[in-house]
Amino acid sequence: MKRSTRALRLLLPIFAAALLAPMPGVAAAQSEDWREEPSGSTQALIREEIGDRVGKDLRAFYRARDNQPLWVDDLGRPSDAATLLLLRLRSAEFDGLEPDDFETDKLARLLDRARRGDEDDAAKAEVALSEAFADYVRQMRAVKHSDMIYENEVLRPSVPSVGEALETAARAESLEQYVAEMRWMHPLYAPMREAMSNPRFSESERQQIWRNLDRIRAIPAIPEGRHVLVDAAGARLWMYEDGRPVDSMKVVVGKPDLQTPIMSGYIRHAILNPYWNIPNDLVQTTIAPNVIERGLSYLKQGRYEVLADWREDAPTLDPKEIDWHAVREGLASVHVRQLPGGDNFMGKVKFEFPNPQGIYLHDTPDKHLMNLKERQLSSGCVRLEDAERMHRWLMGKPLPSKVKDAEQLVKLSQPVPIYITYLTASPDGTAIAFRDDPYGLDEDVRLAAAD
Repeated sequence: MKRSTRALRLLLPIFAAALLAPMPGVAAAQSEDWREEPSGSTQALIREEIGDRVGKDLRAFYRARDNQPLWVDDLGRPSDAATLLLLRLRSAEFDGLEPDDFETDKLARLLDRARRGDEDDAAKAEVALSEAFADYVRQMRAVKHSDMIYENEVLRPSVPSVGEALETAARAESLEQYVAEMRWMHPLYAPMREAMSNPRFSESERQQIWRNLDRIRAIPAIPEGRHVLVDAAGARLWMYEDGRPVDSMKVVVGKPDLQTPIMSGYIRHAILNPYWNIPNDLVQTTIAPNVIERGLSYLKQGRYEVLADWREDAPTLDPKEIDWHAVREGLASVHVRQLPGGDNFMGKVKFEFPNPQGIYLHDTPDKHLMNLKERQLSSGCVRLEDAERMHRWLMGKPLPSKVKDAEQLVKLSQPVPIYITYLTASPDGTAIAFRDDPYGLDEDVRLAAAD
């Protein structure tokens, strides 16, 4: 009998382990997002709230983070980021959206009850906030109407999936700061949007801010890497790194009748010691009249040469054989370029971002123009205040002091996005700077809205 009792004692742990072990197939039958959260915990309540009623992207987002909350803490108390998000959603008309689309009254009630300690409503608020946030970001990033010309569709603001929008927010060092600065948009956006609710601005100023917010929406956030931003209205250029401006300079842009287009592209290379290939309209309106008035010496003094075409091996033509009167009248056309050198209109370097409009950035010998307040003076291309500084930033090394060969092409190690926009209102420190409308684009928008 003693031997039997002892044997039973030895077998009891084995029986207990067998009874506690799951039956074959039971574990596989459990939902893949099942977690052993304590009953009544915030994580468990979030899992119950998600159930099968939300989209697969949202379910996958919470499953990947073990149903950890994003907008409330482990006790179900709403975070400051949640409060800020509700404020953003309630004023979504500033973003061109409808606040009612985000059920802001319902969100406010859920957050209020969560603050009072209602754990069920805290879980509901958590899931509802994530749904609203993802929808908000996706709507804001969907550019429907824009004058921006995108050289490549990759340059257009992308619309993230629900999961991508939430994962990016969850990775932020501070979710509160991420929402406050609206980091899913370009850095210019949030301070401009804040100005919309500032009572010290007049209605006409708010309308001006609104028109420019629409233009900023056409530029993606670009939180990593470098990009260049040119403002044709303010005639200024900014260099950005990882979503923050690191340098800026004055520029000269197109005249009102030869506007620098609102466009984007990739700066792919620099051309050192460039020729200036003179546009046909300038050959007709400037070169030909000067040749007629001053003779062929005008071409020699300006170091101009006449070509058969724009091929690299194009033969030069004898300017004495050209009917310059016909060129002036637009009855004939010729190809004229200025040789490289210190007085070359392109200066020492130009930076190309290939585009059908033929727009590029370049140095200029006419530095005195940078002292003017209104710098809409070019034929469309962008003249740089400090091309050497631009070269150093783009290339990571100084501009060579001497270059023997003409048109020396130097590729960037990695293309840099460039966006040319038009901002008659933009952030200036803690204020908003209002500018004139040299191209009349604000007036065009106002008239279109009136129609």
